[in-house]
Formats: sequence, structure tokens, C-alpha cells
Amino acid sequence: QGQLVESGGGSVQAGGSLRLTCVASGGTFSEYTMAWFRRAPGKEREFVGAVSGTTGRANYADSVQGRFTISRDNAKNTVYLQLNDLKPADTAVYYCAGRSVFASDYDNWGQGTQVTVSS
Repeated sequence: QGQLVESGGGSVQAGGSLRLTCVASGGTFSEYTMAWFRRAPGKEREFVGAVSGTTGRANYADSVQGRFTISRDNAKNTVYLQLNDLKPADTAVYYCAGRSVFASDYDNWGQGTQVTVSS
């Protein structure tokens, strides 16, 4: 039932940065785990990172560890993904997703925002 809307994607040269934003509605945002996934051309969807609504702990895929940072502002029902030191391999559509404490998998998805990194 929740709605997620991503923004902030764009084109950047290798080594550059972007900040993605996801605005959520339709649930108790502070109780949801929020995550970012991405899908590169011709590849399967890949987990990027998540931040828990119950513990506040963040977790990242090895491929982005140390370069990407996920954060949330519960007062604004918003989650962010800071992308630093971008590489061409980071080129993908990035999706925001939410999971409630009652769900075993992510059940709310945004429409995605394109990130393109040129060498």
C-alpha cells in the first residue's frame, strides 16, 4: 500500500558523486526497513544497502562498501543514498524499497531512477 518515489539520478563522470532521495508514504515510516537495489543492463537486480527501522543499523553490499552511504530522516519520511567515487560499473537503475516488520521480503518499490557513470 505504501508509495515510494525516487529522485536524484543523473549522469556523472567516474569519481563523481550523486545523492539519491526516496520519499515514502502510506505506512509508519520509522518502523520500516528501507533499502536500495539496482539493476544494471542485462543483469539481475542487486542489493545495494539497507537501513533498519528497528535498530537503525545500516548494511551494504561489498561492491559499494566504503563508497555509498544510506541514511534516513524519519521526520520527512525520506531515505537517502549518497553515492561517492562512482565507477562505470555502478551504472544502473536504482530502486528504493521498503519492508515492514510483518513482511519477510520487500513489498513496496519505487519506480527507479537512472544513474549513468562515464569513464
